[in-house]
Amino acid sequence: MKGVPALTIWQKLKLFYEGVLRNGDKRTDSWLLVYSPVPISFIFLWYLVIIWVGPKLMEKRQPVNLKPVLIVYNFAMVCLSAYMFYEFTASAWLARYSLLCQPVDYSDSPLATRMASVCWWFYFSKVIELSDTIFFILRKKNSQLTFLHIYHHATMIFNWWAGVKFVAGGQSFLIGLINSLVHVVMYLYYGLAALGPSVSKYLWWKRYLTSLQLVPIRVTHKGAIRVWRVRCPYGPLLPVPAVPAQPPCCWL
Repeated sequence: MKGVPALTIWQKLKLFYEGVLRNGDKRTDSWLLVYSPVPISFIFLWYLVIIWVGPKLMEKRQPVNLKPVLIVYNFAMVCLSAYMFYEFTASAWLARYSLLCQPVDYSDSPLATRMASVCWWFYFSKVIELSDTIFFILRKKNSQLTFLHIYHHATMIFNWWAGVKFVAGGQSFLIGLINSLVHVVMYLYYGLAALGPSVSKYLWWKRYLTSLQLVPIRVTHKGAIRVWRVRCPYGPLLPVPAVPAQPPCCWL
């Protein structure tokens, strides 16, 4: 309109940010690390700083012996993943969820709140899993700090922040359910391996882990394509874009 000054980039960003805060799921706004993207963004920035500085600080030091820590951490993650798998399964079953197209229930009903709650736990578990990278650095396992590893951990925390902020439930339950089951097996392996050589000889099934870890990736992308094709009313159009949890090279 003539006479109305154009918005500056800063004003546009401010309006966008205010829209993000205003248009979220009111049930989850008060939950930890949900209302604003700022806290999780700071965690991500610290994550990048640790990745950059950590290997340099450890360069002339001996690897840290984290055996007791890794045993406790990995078996704790097994328990958390098992809990989330049960909650995703029970909540979806009781609410008669569809595997093909399930809109989000934004009501305050016990089942809808239960599903939103386990979605938050899944999101928070992704924040906890950033510890995997820190353990690699302290143990001087720098070969594990691949682009794929960092990309996956970084995108998961933002995708699930957006999920809990705007679409806590609905079709996303399937991703969380499968991922939680895979993580039960994955962290069980890591926990047993941390016990030492006396147990390692029984871990012949290690070679199947990589194939198992690819299952959530394939289900996620095929599910997203299916939801788009059938025009599933999954939830509102997110004001923030979702980022693939794996780069395109790993979608096949």
